[in-house]
Amino acid sequence: MFFPSCPNCFAPPHVTGRRSYQRRVFCLAFLIAAMVLLLLCEQARAYQVLVVQSRREPALDEALAGFRTARLSERVIVLSDYGEADVVRIVREERPALVLAVGDSALAAARKIRHVPVVALMALGFPSMYGSHPNLGGIGMLASPERYLTLFRTMKRRRVGLLYHPAKSAWYLRQARQAAQRMDIELILREVSTPRSALTQLDTLKGAVDALWMLPDTSAVTRETVEAYFHFSQEQRVPVISFAAPYLKLGAAAILELDRTDIGRQAGEMALSILRGSDIAELPPGLPRRTTLKSNGSVLRHLDISPEILDKLERE
Repeated sequence: MFFPSCPNCFAPPHVTGRRSYQRRVFCLAFLIAAMVLLLLCEQARAYQVLVVQSRREPALDEALAGFRTARLSERVIVLSDYGEADVVRIVREERPALVLAVGDSALAAARKIRHVPVVALMALGFPSMYGSHPNLGGIGMLASPERYLTLFRTMKRRRVGLLYHPAKSAWYLRQARQAAQRMDIELILREVSTPRSALTQLDTLKGAVDALWMLPDTSAVTRETVEAYFHFSQEQRVPVISFAAPYLKLGAAAILELDRTDIGRQAGEMALSILRGSDIAELPPGLPRRTTLKSNGSVLRHLDISPEILDKLERE
């Protein structure tokens, strides 16, 4: 805060007269007003990060706990606790330096924010919004393509079928194609727009693939389509590799489970970088760096795949 010099503000005792007295009063009033203004500015940004959380859920809480290792001051709004929360108005009035959107509902609520960086965490919709919002960054919910492709290669699977919605998964597929080419694996892709089209496209993969790769794409993998994936697996005798533990019980041969706490740490590291001056528009989407491989031995044996070949990968 700049305070203009005023040689008459603190005049020595011998300076007398009404004019000198008025000057001193004016300068004192100016200083008080400036201090009040400074205090109001600080109060207007009483915290650094506005955390918008979709709902109270252990998975989201785990990720948020990881984010908090960055030790940034925050205010938390849990959307499910309110009938309606005007996140844009809160940002405008309280002026946080950054918004953390935890979950898809939170990301949707933050989509109209334009002049404050928004970091997405635990949001499946993040890839479809990334690129069209220059103030949006975040951490995805898929392990790196190389991690999945290493699993397929270990299982000696070279033709991998995959259903995806272009608007939701194209950014990830670009990386997957490049990695697959390097690893001599053929990705046999089918674009889908709805769960119904996913069922139709899944049928076209019969006899064309020796493995299926399930992505967390809300058009390709839904309650309507999940059963079809595992029916395909049994009928065609090909393994399904998925992204979440519940699918193991349904018939997945293996899954790569994310470390949600570490994903939160990654988001915290990104937030710190932004607050220190990095341009969010120049930060690429983060991919989870820590995953755990889990397999279903009975499914693997049914498909004549030795569970032992995955043991080394599971220990890594």
